[in-house]
Amino acid sequence: MKNSMILSVFLSAVMIMGCTNEKLAENSIPETDHEVEILVFSKTDGWRHDSIEAGQEAIKQLGEENDVFVHVTEDASVFNRSTLGRFDAVVFLSTTETIFNDDQREAFRDYIRNGGGFVGIHAATDTEYDWPWYNRLVGAYFDGHPAVQSATLNVVDSNHLSTSMLPEQWVRADEWYDFRDFNEDVNILITIDPESYEGSDHVGLHPMAWYHEFEGGRSFYTGLGHTIESFSEDLYLQHLWGGIEYAIGNE
Repeated sequence: MKNSMILSVFLSAVMIMGCTNEKLAENSIPETDHEVEILVFSKTDGWRHDSIEAGQEAIKQLGEENDVFVHVTEDASVFNRSTLGRFDAVVFLSTTETIFNDDQREAFRDYIRNGGGFVGIHAATDTEYDWPWYNRLVGAYFDGHPAVQSATLNVVDSNHLSTSMLPEQWVRADEWYDFRDFNEDVNILITIDPESYEGSDHVGLHPMAWYHEFEGGRSFYTGLGHTIESFSEDLYLQHLWGGIEYAIGNE
């Protein structure tokens, strides 16, 4: 009887702690009167890009210009059902390595399956390597890169919110990722010309941005955005915001 009582008290404490953590996460996000809200998440457990802060500020500015509330955090506890439910899209801004525990993974998966939107920027593919579901959501895993340099991007689909403003060939400098474990079900938006830069080990077709509907939600990924300068580049910001608009569901 005594052991049963101890176990009951322990389980109650665990349940209360879980509810308290969700409440704390929810209370850390101010109430707004915006119709559209997005979450920008930039937790890192590996390499941390020095462009993250520039990206956070740029997306907040884009949100102000488009009447979208932008909440920025690196606190994974916001990935619970009650808190995620208020956001129209979640943006992974150069996250790296393992960023979630099992409960947070489950909450995020439910969020997507309930119609949520996802945007991955650059190192979002350098994230959650031991979670196959995330691999399918983001579309690929990072597999190395050469030095930052200029290259030619080919816009292969200009009928998307993220590419309609782009030239057919777009020359710019960035850190160009090689990818592995590519999800063949995604819709490719931009590829990179392998002859236009040096050092890539990527074999075959080399996508750099894509989108797809996934398990009830929407996913957009752009490999662009390594450099600080990217987040003051007007054409890149239009490309990024178009991807965010798609994830929100504003087609």
